[in-house]
Amino acid sequence: MAVRTGNRVTISVIAAEAGVSVSTVSKVLNGRSDVSAETRDRIQRLVDLHRYRRRQGRRRRGGIVDLVLNELDSLWSVEIIRGAEQALHAAGVSMVLSAVHGRSADTGEWLEQMAARRSDGAVLVVSDLTPRQRLKLVSLGVPFVLVDPVGTADAGVPTIGATNWAGATAATEHLIRLGHRRIAHLAGPRNLLCSRARADGFRAAMEEADIPVPDGWLRFGEFNDVSGRAETHALLDAAAKAHVPPPTALFAASDLQAFGAYAALRERGLGIPRDVSVVGFDDLSVTRWSGPPLTTVRQPLQEMAAMAARTLLRLVDGEEVDLPRVELSTQLVERASTARPA
Repeated sequence: MAVRTGNRVTISVIAAEAGVSVSTVSKVLNGRSDVSAETRDRIQRLVDLHRYRRRQGRRRRGGIVDLVLNELDSLWSVEIIRGAEQALHAAGVSMVLSAVHGRSADTGEWLEQMAARRSDGAVLVVSDLTPRQRLKLVSLGVPFVLVDPVGTADAGVPTIGATNWAGATAATEHLIRLGHRRIAHLAGPRNLLCSRARADGFRAAMEEADIPVPDGWLRFGEFNDVSGRAETHALLDAAAKAHVPPPTALFAASDLQAFGAYAALRERGLGIPRDVSVVGFDDLSVTRWSGPPLTTVRQPLQEMAAMAARTLLRLVDGEEVDLPRVELSTQLVERASTARPA
């Protein structure tokens, strides 16, 4: 029978209420990936409900955590902010937002501000973290967690990401199952690890199906609608110039790129999915309301941010993180933007 120790909820109580073993709860608390998403969510809801905390190695200094992003005004950023805020609010911790806006990381403005307010730690969702910044964080004694970093982080730096390769493979296989053979990929920035993983997943699915990818049909761009529109026009222009049939399907590395593709296809008088099927990546909240609703790969953005925030709080409390890299599962969400080729 599960018991409480004084007024403190024990890990046994959490396990009993979740209907799992104590070791399974421990895996979730330690950020282990070998627990199903459903079980992890059930356990985490109970952890938040009971405000369960392990015995602290040291007390937090001010109850403030920084969330640092490239931009604050994108729908992608909104999902990240929502997930981090919910997790921190449940822990009674305040959150301060900072945006670097693509400015040089060496300016260190947000680092100076974070040091001045004596933040307990930082969740970093930035395109790049320079060695100088990393050393400054270490010198300040400020723990930090990375979300979807550019490259492979240092072994000692916790990172939270998603199964980008698997998600891209699922998206491409979906189009292949529908009967498409002329499939193009609008990739993200070439320097980002997630972009390269999605491009590799696309290539792998095409190779497995023995479908060649013509030159110029894998195009690296930016994760926004402007890039998606421009690259789609460039793709169609190149096909016309080479006198080859255009693609019947596009897999975009982000939902915003997919919306840019929507605009370009309509400007060409092409219907979606009548003439071209389109798949995105992220599953932003607006995708279900777009016209047509977008088939996409759900990237658990809120869950990624929440896990990063909870991992950071464990570091602040003096705990050790067993696994420095955690990847949450992606899932294909089929909607009306994909169909069999005409």
